[in-house]
Amino acid sequence: MRDAYIFDAVRTPRGLGKTKGSLYEVSPIELLMTVFKSLKERNHLDTSHVEDVVLGCVTPVGEQGANIARIAALYAGWDVKVAGVTLNRFCASGLEACHLCAAKIMAGIEDLVVAGGVESMSRVPMGSDGGAWYQDPKVNNAISFIPQGVAADLIATLEGFTREDVDRFALISHQKAAHATREGYFNKSMIPVKDMNGIVILDHDELIRDDASLAAMADLNPSFAVPGQMGFDDTALRKYPWLEKINHVHHAGNSSGIVDGAALFLIGSKEKGRMLGLKPRAKFKSMAVIGEEPTIMLTGPIPATKKALKKANMTINDIDLFEINEAFSSVVLKTMQDLGVDPDKVNVNGGAIAMGHPLGITGGMLLNTLLDELERRDKQTGLCTLCVGGGMGIATIIERV
Repeated sequence: MRDAYIFDAVRTPRGLGKTKGSLYEVSPIELLMTVFKSLKERNHLDTSHVEDVVLGCVTPVGEQGANIARIAALYAGWDVKVAGVTLNRFCASGLEACHLCAAKIMAGIEDLVVAGGVESMSRVPMGSDGGAWYQDPKVNNAISFIPQGVAADLIATLEGFTREDVDRFALISHQKAAHATREGYFNKSMIPVKDMNGIVILDHDELIRDDASLAAMADLNPSFAVPGQMGFDDTALRKYPWLEKINHVHHAGNSSGIVDGAALFLIGSKEKGRMLGLKPRAKFKSMAVIGEEPTIMLTGPIPATKKALKKANMTINDIDLFEINEAFSSVVLKTMQDLGVDPDKVNVNGGAIAMGHPLGITGGMLLNTLLDELERRDKQTGLCTLCVGGGMGIATIIERV
């Protein structure tokens, strides 16, 4: 089995995923157009050599429907022979796209592929695709479904994380992201989104709060107390009967933000890269997905990380930098605690609490950030992991070359 190499990675800024957000005027396919054109131009790429495009999208309906991977490649003017497929593994979709592309290369099925994803949460609201998981009471009852925010509060309750604990973690995320933005750490991969006249619409991650404070967060009401009172707290307590109640500590300031964005990776074999003059930046060392308890739902990064490390014959101490998706503060706090990770190695440039969580491509953006920061710090090995809806986890280990 041969190695799969990352040759390049690009992303758009993350825009506020509401009608007042800067990227609301930009359709999902236009967001993809930005990164498709950039990937081609940066690498002087003859796109006839690209065999497939695999994109993650969590809500593949409306403007994001009809296999947007294939249509976006055509719309961007790439060679007609470039195939395309869109996949959905909830929040892991963008990273799963990278996994699938890497596996294609490792197996010798293909030699050069593009992975990535898109999510325009301002134009295609979360949950627009429906599904039994959300909408069928019989299914809800059978699998003890609760909303993810209530699950995050359940984790905090079980682990004893206080409101101050989760708020403090969120504040640090904003501070790190603001510092990284000021220092230009994201500039290597971030491609400004422009209108048809070439005027910049957005060139930075829009949600970061340079003025974030614990005092301001203390004034925010818990976001998931009302869903809890509607019966979801009772569902959680039936599953975890030793708890007296759920402490609702998460709110808009310590949970991931709703945003728009797109990203792409150019992945291939060493031989194909050499033929096209592409310089490998990193290779995939290990990949893992796993199912977990579906009510608490958000603890998947822990077993997924252990599985990826075992497959690579590595330990937690072999990893130089971690990207753990900040779906909610309690998720990262528990993951670090249970794995024994040094907090100074985790999300060193902030995370989704500060910059937002564009569902279908968050994993790809985290991997992109991880690769850039490994290079900036001249470190070798990084691990990226996310919790996933329905009680799953995903993890990826990359190694610089």
